[in-house]
Amino acid sequence: MKLKLILLTLFFCSISLAQTTIKGSVADNTNQPIPGANIKIVGEDIGTTTDFDGNFTLTTQKKPPFTIEISSIGFATKREEIKSNNQKISAVLAEEETRLDEIVVSASRAPERVRESPVTIERMSVRDIKKSASVTFYDGLENLKEVHMNTSSMSFKSINTRGFATVANTRFMQLVDGMDNSSPLLNFVLGNLIGVSEIDVASVELLPGASSALYGANAFNGILFMTSKSPFTHQGISAYAKVGQTSQEAAGNNLYYDYGVRAAKAFTPHFAAKANFTFMSGTDWFATDYRDKDLVNKIGADRTDPNYNGINVYGDVVSTNIRSVASGLLNAGAITPAQFTVFNAVLPNVNVSRTGYNEVDITDNKVRNAKIDFSLHFKPWATGSTEWAKEIEFIWQSKFGFGNTVYQGANRYYLNGFEMQQHKIEVIGKNFFARGYVTSEDGGNSYDMEFTAVNVNRRWKPDSTWFGQYAGAYVQSTLAGATPAQAHASARNVADTGRFLPGTPEFINAFNQVIADPDVLTGSKLVDNSKIYHADANYNFRDLLKFAEIQIGGSYRIYDLNSFGRIYTDTPEFGPIDYEEYGVYTQVQKKFLKDKFKFTGSVRYDKSQNFDGNFSPRVSLVFSPDERKNHNFRASFQTGFRNPTTQDQYIGFNVGNAVLIGSAPDNLDRYRETLPVTTAEGQFFAGGNSVVLTGQNAYYNSYTATSVQAFAALAGSDPVAASALLRRTNVDLVKPETVKAFELGYRGQFENFSYDINGYYNIYNDFIGNLNVVAPLYGIAQDSPNPAAGPTDLGFQTLHAIQTGNIRAYQLYTNTDIEIKSLGFGLGLSTKIYKDFEIGANYNYAEFSFDQALDPSFEAGFNTPKHRVKGSLSNDKLFKNFGFNVSARWNSEYLWQSTFVDGIIEEATVIDAQINYAIPKLKTIVKVGATNLGGQEYIQVLGAGAIGQQFFVGLTINQ
Repeated sequence: MKLKLILLTLFFCSISLAQTTIKGSVADNTNQPIPGANIKIVGEDIGTTTDFDGNFTLTTQKKPPFTIEISSIGFATKREEIKSNNQKISAVLAEEETRLDEIVVSASRAPERVRESPVTIERMSVRDIKKSASVTFYDGLENLKEVHMNTSSMSFKSINTRGFATVANTRFMQLVDGMDNSSPLLNFVLGNLIGVSEIDVASVELLPGASSALYGANAFNGILFMTSKSPFTHQGISAYAKVGQTSQEAAGNNLYYDYGVRAAKAFTPHFAAKANFTFMSGTDWFATDYRDKDLVNKIGADRTDPNYNGINVYGDVVSTNIRSVASGLLNAGAITPAQFTVFNAVLPNVNVSRTGYNEVDITDNKVRNAKIDFSLHFKPWATGSTEWAKEIEFIWQSKFGFGNTVYQGANRYYLNGFEMQQHKIEVIGKNFFARGYVTSEDGGNSYDMEFTAVNVNRRWKPDSTWFGQYAGAYVQSTLAGATPAQAHASARNVADTGRFLPGTPEFINAFNQVIADPDVLTGSKLVDNSKIYHADANYNFRDLLKFAEIQIGGSYRIYDLNSFGRIYTDTPEFGPIDYEEYGVYTQVQKKFLKDKFKFTGSVRYDKSQNFDGNFSPRVSLVFSPDERKNHNFRASFQTGFRNPTTQDQYIGFNVGNAVLIGSAPDNLDRYRETLPVTTAEGQFFAGGNSVVLTGQNAYYNSYTATSVQAFAALAGSDPVAASALLRRTNVDLVKPETVKAFELGYRGQFENFSYDINGYYNIYNDFIGNLNVVAPLYGIAQDSPNPAAGPTDLGFQTLHAIQTGNIRAYQLYTNTDIEIKSLGFGLGLSTKIYKDFEIGANYNYAEFSFDQALDPSFEAGFNTPKHRVKGSLSNDKLFKNFGFNVSARWNSEYLWQSTFVDGIIEEATVIDAQINYAIPKLKTIVKVGATNLGGQEYIQVLGAGAIGQQFFVGLTINQ
């Protein structure tokens, strides 16, 4: 692929055609050059941009006379008549506040002014990217109003708008040039892994909130649009390079670098092409939170607990009731009946976990990301006589993303050599588009950190041997007069004798074998070759129907899941998993009362193969009372819906302490597992030494985990009262969730100030979430089983199973019957305070309500601070060729809930800054920056590494 890029670049640079040439310069009314101004031939897509000295050269096959249009954000647009070849232009643009006049497309699927958007919209322009103090433009999105980031890894940041998001944000959609960036296997966006290079970004638009009426099922809580530059209008070779250092207390100081190149050429008015390559490498934030998961909100890391289960410690999830070990030793003939009596009397009725490995010991903590993309653009009728035909463009685009990063779900996963690619064919015109694309991925050498540690331990010593040695050593120490704490410490030392230590040849050999083995019983490799096939189209009737602007469109998608039985239930026994979904929509827009009112109404119907169809309507009204439309009020109501993801439906994933079971009706029988029964009495109840459990047991013969925990806390002192606390699981299979979204907003300008105010209120029904349950290996689960009923009672047998550890924990996917509500508001403002000094600030408030007492086992996972404040101060013209930007953000503390761990994330204040220097003659800008200047490390995802500081020097060359 690198060879192809080099050949394309050489090819672009070697072709020269006879063309009309216009040269010129663009400056403001103080005679300062305007870099990055757009110069475009009116009626054509051919154009260029000014360099850092405000100069430009435009070449075209079009013969004079014709007109060019010169524009730049913050300045009034100007047109110049071209009457001859080699004509020189000196354009002066008048400065004006144009934030309300910026053009956006995403809110209505048609170009419109920001001020006329029917819903809240945030935008990042090329100018914003250039002045950002963040290391990458994607990181800079965190400074937008409404955005809260969930950082799992330095190279994997997940955008959260309006709450209810973990790292796996399945309620948020990201489109790059119209293609959904979601992983086919995981159903959520992997940050900018296969996104767009910052030197190829044309615009970034963000719609927080529901957008299902136009964009379908996954546009539930927000959608991000990233559009790349066209090779017809942005030609030449551009490149950037950044080098710097990351600094973290746990990881120390480490080198970081990032570089990229873009080559684009319009060979003729009919054909253009471009190619991009970027590469980033660094050391990830070390994850070193060693608090016990059960004590996460308490001070200190309690490694003295015999059943310690550290947040960033893996392998300690293997746990058993130490008293039950005596039965296993007796059955195996390792102890005599007399010894069994002693063991049973001495061993405590507590769980003990195996000694685990720290995360830093089972990953190299390196992050890398390479992105390659190229596209071919063909306009067959660009020089034709028909206006509509001139704008028809055919595009072939291919995108490849490769990398290493850490993803956090129910466990922590090292995506090592992960690959994702997209290939698109598209035709676009003035009023329509139609595209089809395929997204595929390969898990590479990715692995599950939990099972890596579990199976490295097992390659050294089987669980039964380790727990047997622990039990024997505990009994000996106790009989010798040791206290329980001393006996536990002595028992662990004995059982751990000879353990593979990180860095030793024995550990490295076992580690390499485990991560190459996809069998969950012996290995940890994640296998994935899943695909998505997608097509969508849209037509706007605005040139045919004059009374209103009417659009129609639709989409069709096929999921092709292929994890070889490692993550989903697509085992050889049951075969692959394929299913489809489709949607159709229409929208009507109408302006009336001298364009003071703008009405937008839309509705979409979506149907997934496994669920009933769903209608999503949206209505909105924009009112602009003044003639210049400097004050704009908006109100909207819309519904959104989200189909259960492929994970919600078809996962069958053993994560060690539990099995994740999707609830598609056919999935319950697709998952099956053989489990050992550990006690003699239990084997009598089960009718053998082992039992086979399926998803049917998880959903229909289990107890809620919260009731089992309550039972365990009381069982030793009052068995009758404890049994009365047990509750049989009673859930429905997962179905789509819906939201009703109400929003009011105002966007306006008063003197030099621009304002954007919005408030929203959401009502969620059938909210999809997880439920943790415990299934006994024998007996029949029932509410409040009677402990005095006797061994023949099936409810009594479940009590025995729970007390002896003969259970299997599951995580189910279901909906809560309880209505969830959320509300919030945001305020953003910007202005120039003195000469070219600009300030911007925004504030967001967000909260939700959910009656936990009505559904105590359900976790909503809002994961959003109640208060967020952001601000910036910048000046692009501090003095000649110098500019700077300082940005700051603060958030209050908030509750983090996930399948990995729950706890409180503390408040954080982060300050980033950069200063830049332009070298016009070299068409180059140098940027020196630093993030988190205060140095106070902070986290955004409980279980991920604390975020430290980054220092960088960047060089960007634009041709």
